[in-house]
Amino acid sequence: MTRDQIAASYDAVARQYAEAIGDELVDKPVDRAWLNLMVEVTAGGILADAGCGPGHVTAYLSEQGAMVVGIDVSPGMIAVAASRYQGIDFEVGSLLALPAGDAAWSGAVCAYSIIHLEPEQRPVAFAELARVIVAGGWLLLSFHIDDDAHEAGAVKRVTEWWGEQVALEFHFLDPQVIAREVDQAGFTVMAVTRRRPWPGGDGREGEHPSRRCHLLAQRVI
Repeated sequence: MTRDQIAASYDAVARQYAEAIGDELVDKPVDRAWLNLMVEVTAGGILADAGCGPGHVTAYLSEQGAMVVGIDVSPGMIAVAASRYQGIDFEVGSLLALPAGDAAWSGAVCAYSIIHLEPEQRPVAFAELARVIVAGGWLLLSFHIDDDAHEAGAVKRVTEWWGEQVALEFHFLDPQVIAREVDQAGFTVMAVTRRRPWPGGDGREGEHPSRRCHLLAQRVI
């Protein structure tokens, strides 16, 4: 799956996506806890939301006091994010070629954004993240492990989303594989947690029924 395919697919659903999941963190206490930790450990530097989509995670990080920038491959998503959260910097960019200088960031959050990368692309992305994160800085990866229909290593292909034609592949990832790849890119894996899908509150629908992983790593000093 190419960068252009991903960008065009998310361009097509940007507004629907924002409306559907823009408030999802309300029902994600584990995700919020990890994001709060990232705000704490990167204080004083730039914290990037790499694969920011419509910007709701970026906005949450900003509300907690972080100096943030949102990066996404989809110009449509960036346009929606900029319109919804004025005063926050959003920029078009790819995990494979991040729009930042060497050691520019104190850390990066990749909230379910590496799931669209092909296996051969992930080492490139992790090397880019190692390049832009300062020595001693932090990386938080969140991703799907499996669900009832897909095991770790499987790929789910989606051709229609919210009534729009798309061409997307969602990769279910093995935490041990990702930990090894992150380590090889120049990080030390500090924590790996696995969790089940969280239920919604006040009658809201819960998460997609997949097991998820949050992986925290520190750039080698």
